[in-house]
Amino acid sequence: MLIRPRRLRKNQKIRDLVRETTLTKNDLIMPIFVDENLKGNEKREINSMPNQYRFSVEGAIEEAKNIADLGIPAIILFGIPKYKDEIASSAYDKNGVVQRTIRGIKEELGDELLVIADCCLCEYTSHGHCGIVKNGKILNDATLPILAKIALSYAESGVDIVAPSDMMDGRVRVIRESLEENGYDDVAIMSYSAKYASSFYGPFREAAESAPKFGDRKSYQMDIGNSREALKEIALDIEEGADMILIKPALSYLDIIRLAKDNFNVPIGGYSVSGEYAMVEAAAKNGWLDKDKVIYEILLSIKRAGADFIITYWAKYAAEKLL
Repeated sequence: MLIRPRRLRKNQKIRDLVRETTLTKNDLIMPIFVDENLKGNEKREINSMPNQYRFSVEGAIEEAKNIADLGIPAIILFGIPKYKDEIASSAYDKNGVVQRTIRGIKEELGDELLVIADCCLCEYTSHGHCGIVKNGKILNDATLPILAKIALSYAESGVDIVAPSDMMDGRVRVIRESLEENGYDDVAIMSYSAKYASSFYGPFREAAESAPKFGDRKSYQMDIGNSREALKEIALDIEEGADMILIKPALSYLDIIRLAKDNFNVPIGGYSVSGEYAMVEAAAKNGWLDKDKVIYEILLSIKRAGADFIITYWAKYAAEKLL
């Protein structure tokens, strides 16, 4: 007898009925860039990321309301401060750009929208690195107390989840200890556990003004050829207190998402990064790709690989047009 798997593909209704992987709005997290240099409801388009913007604090609060109205459950905030120095002091200022945005969103929306805040130094340092620098070297242990101060300031502002993205060893432990000691035991940690030293971050660095002024980040972000190392990093972060873990980038690292899914029993996310977004947008603008179909296929592939949630610049677009 001839076996005919094609019977279950003969029309859209049956394909929908037996589809193994589905994508919904509940899977999506929308990034928001908040620029302290902008005023009122001002926003500024990011050149390398068409239809993506930097918002003022007031504009970011309005954008968060629009995102919530679309049924997207969460946002992640990235700040661009007025002032930068060698120790990222603006990052843990109680009246900093992200702190004010968190408070404003929570005053407007309460628990209607999950607010996640990226926890790193690179947007706030004059040198653009994710840690304290001395004599050209990025210092791991000297960075940890600052990361803890940033996370605590976000918790005090009302954040739901802090997301350390710096890739310093031991950061999850010091952040968890600081949160617990100060009564914020209900604030979750979403750790960028496997963040690779990828070439796909260029547009983000323009958006967040976070490009390093010297060298690169290969001494702390992961080597692009390694997969077993990702399992080690994830295991350490979970042991130190991470509630959720993130793989970044997503599309070129679907195998890492699957490895994580097969080996750990925590929520796993994939970050569909700025370079992925820019490539598709540029190709679609030139008529080389069907934008809607490609976006849906990319997001579905991340989900199929094992992601429980996806950070994507297409979250609003997908919620409005595809889902």
